[in-house]
Amino acid sequence: MKISVLAPDLSDNATGRADLLARLLAPRYEVDVVGAQLGDGVWAPARDGVVKYRGVRAGRYPGFAWRVREVLDLVDGDVLFASKPRPTSFGLALLARLRRRRPLVLDIDDWELGFFYHSDAWGRVGRALNLADPNGLAWTWLAEKLVGCADAVTVASRFLEQRFGGTFLPHVRDTDAWDPARYDPAASRTRLDVSARKVVMFLGTPREHKGVNDLVEAVGLLGPGVVLVLVGVDPASAQARRWSGLRHVRMTGEIPFDDVPRYLVAADVVAVPQRATTDTLGQVPAKLFDAMALARPIVSTTVSMIPEILDGCGCLVPPGNVPALAGAVRRLLENKDEAAALGRSARERCGARYSFRAARATLFPLIDGLAPRAGLANRER
Repeated sequence: MKISVLAPDLSDNATGRADLLARLLAPRYEVDVVGAQLGDGVWAPARDGVVKYRGVRAGRYPGFAWRVREVLDLVDGDVLFASKPRPTSFGLALLARLRRRRPLVLDIDDWELGFFYHSDAWGRVGRALNLADPNGLAWTWLAEKLVGCADAVTVASRFLEQRFGGTFLPHVRDTDAWDPARYDPAASRTRLDVSARKVVMFLGTPREHKGVNDLVEAVGLLGPGVVLVLVGVDPASAQARRWSGLRHVRMTGEIPFDDVPRYLVAADVVAVPQRATTDTLGQVPAKLFDAMALARPIVSTTVSMIPEILDGCGCLVPPGNVPALAGAVRRLLENKDEAAALGRSARERCGARYSFRAARATLFPLIDGLAPRAGLANRER
């Protein structure tokens, strides 16, 4: 059986969830990721990985409409798996289902409308009128209204589960491959030129709702012996230019997804300081599970279902509270035994609930149950 995973934009970091779905499915099914490419090239962290990508370069409406058929020609799976309820993934998947009469699974890992609703009323009106954007507010609102048309739905957080129903499929990591014993922290720290300092790390795209500005301020309160390493920062961005003058901040650009462990093991503490906004209501940061798989001690915030995930295996502070964030980081830096114990507990939790094994125990039966609708019996690869 072949599965086509439809990504909303192959050049954007939203490809991360599609990449994860493909990795989960690969041991049992033939799978590739297809979709529109709205920027330059496939998203860099996924570009040279194990997942196969096929895309069509596209832009805004009306030109985007002329590319739809080309994308649909790539959707040749026996089962369609749309990543996110966006027009350029779920919308195209609905068209592909009409064309090929294949079962369709929709995966929802963010509340997409929440990314639009953080603005004021006039901002929403402006976004609603931006019909040229294939993933604009109006088109995304319509896509969300059509969620019930999917043959099955998977969701990545409790908020999304309550809003859309479906099968709970959180972000997960391959805890067998991401075994911290396989990686050399000293070599990683040497590569980052931080060997003699305590390292707080944030790894990911530094969007406003992820609280990186709070973290920069918090680590600045901890004194000269502590450095904040930001991995995944676009060096040409305004944020990078602003942070480049700070002595306690080190930055590196996007890295291949499979290289994440080689960087993350350098961290004495991993910080995931989500803010409480409409962007984060339904979101669970995938980077939590990176750190958990690698037994890193974590400081995060009481947002979405993070308290459930880190219950007993991480430190939690109120979102947006810089002194509390600084205090929690300081506590783990100064108490190595406590930090190590939390890291071990986090890895155990990840293996039990947020591992590839756990996710496949949910995902494989769901896909196999759709095989009769695809007109095929499941076959092992």
